[in-house]
Formats: sequence, structure tokens, C-alpha cells
Amino acid sequence: MDRAVLVTGASRGIGAATAKAFAAAGDRVAVHFGASEEAATTVLKELPGDGHVLAQADLADPAGIQEMVDGAASALGGIDVLVNNAGVYEPHPIRRTSYEDWQRAWSGTLAVNLVGAANVTWCAVRHMGRGGRIVNVSSRGAFRGEPNQPAYGASKAALVSFGQSLARALGPDGIAVTTIAPGWTTTDMAADALSGDGYDRRRLESPLERVASPDEVAAAILYLASPEAEFATGTVLDFNGGSHLRM
Repeated sequence: MDRAVLVTGASRGIGAATAKAFAAAGDRVAVHFGASEEAATTVLKELPGDGHVLAQADLADPAGIQEMVDGAASALGGIDVLVNNAGVYEPHPIRRTSYEDWQRAWSGTLAVNLVGAANVTWCAVRHMGRGGRIVNVSSRGAFRGEPNQPAYGASKAALVSFGQSLARALGPDGIAVTTIAPGWTTTDMAADALSGDGYDRRRLESPLERVASPDEVAAAILYLASPEAEFATGTVLDFNGGSHLRM
């Protein structure tokens, strides 16, 4: 394939693996980053093929988002695929967090994980035609709950609803929208939780007795963005190794 792909939060973890998966499939990729320019540049250099670009924006800044998306679309010749992967994860347990810090955690998390993704999508759709694909990266926590990071869980649950709404809205334009909800994955974001005996506790939540790798999640995202997955629009792919099952 030779598509124009924008991956947010692509400087590390699932985002970096996803950028590499699309590039390996022959696509041209815009590697978005917020503040980690050095890490994003490293990812860019590791992408096979050519035509790839960096795309910087603070996803809490609507004007910066529009400039970033329009710049990526100009460099790539449009946007065929958007992967809303960027997210922040900040502990704020309700009984151990001050009211001031509680408000800050909620506003900051929703600004990036939900409103930021919505704004990136609004801008990207202006450059997307029939056959376009949007894949939102949610979380197992959207369904299982996040007791110590409730704003994160709420933002990821809202992202599921957002994707379903857009699947209905954009289907007539030939644009499919899906969501993936990973469980524990070996990323920098999860490093503390997976350190020491934490890894054994988390891996045993799955009957497979392991956690996912970023490459596995990226392969699933690549499929959801494929032409063959069009009829999956509006769906949510649970990708948690059977650690949380729902009807």
C-alpha cells in the first residue's frame, strides 16, 4: 500500500510500533510527538521506505493541532489513515488526591486523551476521502475501570463512544472508524506497573500468562486500518489476552 498515515503519540510504545508497521507495509507516515522530539526523530530514522515526516503538537492546544494536521497533510499529500494513539496517564486516587490536583488531573487527561483526539480527528477528516480509516486506541480500563486513574478510564471509555458516533457519521463518506482496547502492554507508560513482581501479577491476569508487546497491538491496528476491515466500522477490538471478558 501507499497511504498517508498520521499516528499520534508515535515517539514511543504502541505509537512507535504502529508507525513502523505502517511504514513496513509501504505507507508514508507522519510521526506525531508532543515534547519528545529526540525520541520521535529516532523513530523517524528507523522507518523503512521514504516520504515520512515529523509532526509536532501539544494535543491540549487546538490551534497547534490544526497547524500540525494541516502540515502533515500537506507533506504527505492528504491523510488516508489516522491513528489516535496519544494519551496521558496520571495517578489521582480519589481519597489521596487534593481537590486542586484532582481538577488538574481531570482537565489535563481529558484535554489530551479525549478532546485532543476529537480535534485531531476533526482536522484530519478535512483531508480524508473515501476509503479513509480512523483507529482510536482506547484501553481495557474503559470497561474494567481505573480505580487510581479514573480520568484515564473515563477518557478511554468516551473515546469508544466517540468512535462509534463517527462510524455512523462518516460511513456515508466511505470512512470506517474502529477502536482497539489493549490490556497490559510492555510500554514506557506501563513500565512502573510492570516492574519487579508487578510483571508477574499483571501477566497472570491473562490465561495466556503474559502481557502484549507493542508490535502485537500495532499489527492489530494495521488490520483495522486495512481495506478488508471496512465492515468492522463502529466495533471495538478487545486486545487484552482474555484478562477482561465482556458481552
